Amino acid sequence: MTGLQNYREYLLASISARYRIHLFTLTPTTWEDPYLVGSTVVAATDTDTLAVAAAELNAREPVSGVVCWDESRVHQAACVAASLGLPHTPAEAVWRCRDKYQGRSALALAGLAQPEFALAGTLEEALAAAENIGYPVVVKPRAAAASYGVSLVRSAEKMAESFAFADQATVAHMPEFDQSVLVEEYLAGPEVSVDSVVVGGRVTPLFVGRKQTGYPPYFEETGHVVTNHDPLLRDPAFLTLLQDTHTALGFTHGWTHAELKLDPIPKVIEVNARLGGDMIPYLGMAASGIDPGLALAALATGAEPALEVQRDLVAAIRFFYPEHDDTVIDSVKFDAAALPAEIDRAVAVVMPGATVSPPPRGLLMGRIAYATAVAPTGQECVAALDQAAKALRIRERTEVR
Repeated sequence: MTGLQNYREYLLASISARYRIHLFTLTPTTWEDPYLVGSTVVAATDTDTLAVAAAELNAREPVSGVVCWDESRVHQAACVAASLGLPHTPAEAVWRCRDKYQGRSALALAGLAQPEFALAGTLEEALAAAENIGYPVVVKPRAAAASYGVSLVRSAEKMAESFAFADQATVAHMPEFDQSVLVEEYLAGPEVSVDSVVVGGRVTPLFVGRKQTGYPPYFEETGHVVTNHDPLLRDPAFLTLLQDTHTALGFTHGWTHAELKLDPIPKVIEVNARLGGDMIPYLGMAASGIDPGLALAALATGAEPALEVQRDLVAAIRFFYPEHDDTVIDSVKFDAAALPAEIDRAVAVVMPGATVSPPPRGLLMGRIAYATAVAPTGQECVAALDQAAKALRIRERTEVR
């Protein structure tokens, strides 16, 4: 599974320059075709189905590595890699990254810095946990993705709505838990993400992203600023926490996307067993010259990834949303003449006729466009993205009765 073209095509383009790619997919391929040597349409993406399909492919043409950046399928990918005897992190360690409660428990056993937490299966359990931890708290699904179902709760009166939101959130291959909601201490400090490669259990952080969120009480990710020379990459305490976190989870080989709060000392929010989303690895590539697609493919095949920094820049992304609920899109485009030179991508992500809403109704799915900027400083990136916002042209469709 490749994900959406506007967010993941750059990875296929990079990998296909040096590797032959065979894709397992639920639907026939379209835009992916120029990057593939073959594809298999599978009936489902459960572990057994994928393992059989991979074994059949391997019998015809030996497979050298297994790559996945889809959160809901990283565990299956680890199982398939293991079945073929290819480089991988143990599937149980990948599952600790998928199941946030298992991950929290492993970090707690190792005594690592993280928010206080409790598991809840009912509203009453969530209220009791919040009372014990102390408001405000963060309420989140145990095994969803991309901040879906996550919200900030400041009082007991708001818990019912947030608990239901988290309890009902679901993604593909999310198991049914008797207790499916985590209640966690709220950390007010800034949030960062770290994309790292791990070889033989040794963690090498590559890109630090400074995250922007909006639409409270939800945690919609509205933008990121990435640089390979972030001071955290030279902070001994931060680097030790990052290494100890992966060790506690048992993650030994591959790429991870970790999220931490600086409050005022770093504390671990979660570790995802995949590349970062939201174009974050693309920003890292633009800022440093390190190619995440090629590095990921090298890891998957047991080769040494190329991690030499080629340039020293800052890259940023901003996501754009409609102003009101149930906006019917006629067109979304950027005025190219009004875009500054620092903007390297300005992309509409909705099609004409789509009905979209800003958060909270449009959490995750409310984005209508994004722009990325690359410049020597973060301030220049922000200024360029401000100009991109002014260059965005949204035309709504009005019904004719």
